[in-house]
Amino acid sequence: MTEELQAEPREVRQIYDPIAETPTSYLREPDGAHPPLDYPPYKSTSLRHPKQPLVYLPQTITEITGPQLGSPQVGESDNDLTVQHAGEPIGERIIVSGRVFDTEGKPLRGTLVEIWQANAAGRYKHRWDRWPAPLDPNFSGAGRCVTDDEGRYQFTTVRPGPYPWGNHYNAWRPAHIHFSLLGRAFTQRLVTQMYFPGDPFFPYDPIFNSVRDQKARERMISSFSIHGTVPNWAQAFEWDIYLRGPGSTPFEEAH
Repeated sequence: MTEELQAEPREVRQIYDPIAETPTSYLREPDGAHPPLDYPPYKSTSLRHPKQPLVYLPQTITEITGPQLGSPQVGESDNDLTVQHAGEPIGERIIVSGRVFDTEGKPLRGTLVEIWQANAAGRYKHRWDRWPAPLDPNFSGAGRCVTDDEGRYQFTTVRPGPYPWGNHYNAWRPAHIHFSLLGRAFTQRLVTQMYFPGDPFFPYDPIFNSVRDQKARERMISSFSIHGTVPNWAQAFEWDIYLRGPGSTPFEEAH
């Protein structure tokens, strides 16, 4: 044998440290937990919903793990949408905060939370948003943060305005903020909307009402918080988010 073949075998290197307490699977939501993919009152769903029944793939390591996005990827002012430009945006300053949990009630720490929204006049900074409401040069409408050790997130922004959207005659969207969360695994991915209490457009909005369960719709509405309000500066709204939880909880066997 040559000298190379007689060399000691290379040490097996650990590429990464696995996440502590990573579940082996995640629950699937029951039927009706999400809006139907084809909902005629929301016209554009008929153009983009799947035409065949969904095929649910088994959960493998790819689905029960996900990207780990920590604080180095988030800038200091990313969660304050009122200081991202040279001047202050126009509108009512608000603080939106809450906690991110899984369905077992465990806080999800170090998870990325992203938001985007219209400005106080109800207009997005987007090339396809052309309704005649003013753009605010000091408001881009996007932010992000990472939850702390207790699963808390917080954003400072301005209250978005409602806007017409052409789905049907005299159609208006209630004021809302879009949320995107990755959780700890791809199976926990969630994109949703947070609404404000007492909005008069709730009964007329097919997107809000596509969530058929009344209690589920109510969970999309934030709560006004007088205790979180900063005197003479900003109102506060609280909204907790629950992502999909483990499919089973391991227990120690009795001895």
